Amino acid sequence: MKENDINNEKVKSQKIPAGKIAPKLIALDLDDSLLNNQLNVTDRTVAALKAAAALGVYVAICSGRAPDAILPFVRRLGLAGMEQGRYAVASNGTVVLDLHERREIYSAKVDGDILRHVNGAAASLGLPSQVYSSSTIYAGVDNKYTRMDSELTGMALELVDDYDEFLKRGFAKMIVPGDPKILLGLQEKLRDELGQRAVVLISKPYFLEVLPANCGKGEALEILCGRIGIDMKSVMAFGDSMNDESMILKCGLSVAMANGLEEIKKEAAFVTRFSNDQDGIADFVEQFVLI
Repeated sequence: MKENDINNEKVKSQKIPAGKIAPKLIALDLDDSLLNNQLNVTDRTVAALKAAAALGVYVAICSGRAPDAILPFVRRLGLAGMEQGRYAVASNGTVVLDLHERREIYSAKVDGDILRHVNGAAASLGLPSQVYSSSTIYAGVDNKYTRMDSELTGMALELVDDYDEFLKRGFAKMIVPGDPKILLGLQEKLRDELGQRAVVLISKPYFLEVLPANCGKGEALEILCGRIGIDMKSVMAFGDSMNDESMILKCGLSVAMANGLEEIKKEAAFVTRFSNDQDGIADFVEQFVLI
């Protein structure tokens, strides 16, 4: 085997690009991807993404967090005033935002009856649940996980007296927090019971999420790309966990974080050389987009 062939095989096995990549849109998961372990976006990362935007590349946060919880990071990137920073995806793909017009250009909700069913199944295992508006977390009972989520995202927490009745309104997503071992069994049970009527996934080991049918970050990016005329093959999506899976599978230039789940690494086209706490996204953009 020739030296060039050996080098190409090495690049392939490491899942890093062989040369320059020219995405038209960069989609960024927040937690454990864009954010470091102190929940910050570093100056180096901001500079790299601004440089990409200056080349005409759209840069969009694509997070499981609710709309108001992603806005501080939109401001941190400093791109919202540019066309290239105009859009964002929130609540794991159930909301697409036009930041210039300050409105949702797409939204979806889980049916209230499904939310009530999930809440009942969770309660039978001694687990709470919570749902979200753009600015508030709603729960039926006070618990450490819901308070942790409120502190992490900066969102208000409101306890609802008649929570079961409240759920009839329908919401963008529901989270059931709890012991990872219990959640795995609940995920299997709910998938069997709900079938195609909802998406059930575990975003973090202690968070089971229920989303509307046919919803996810990848589906939201398809809607956004259809709006601005970008082929999904030209979308570079960075993610680390199972709530990133649909965009990892649907985007042609998908990138798993070095600290991501092994399943996501296997499915992605590429893997960053460094973790979220080592400027993994900045390094990848600098080395393979800005060269």
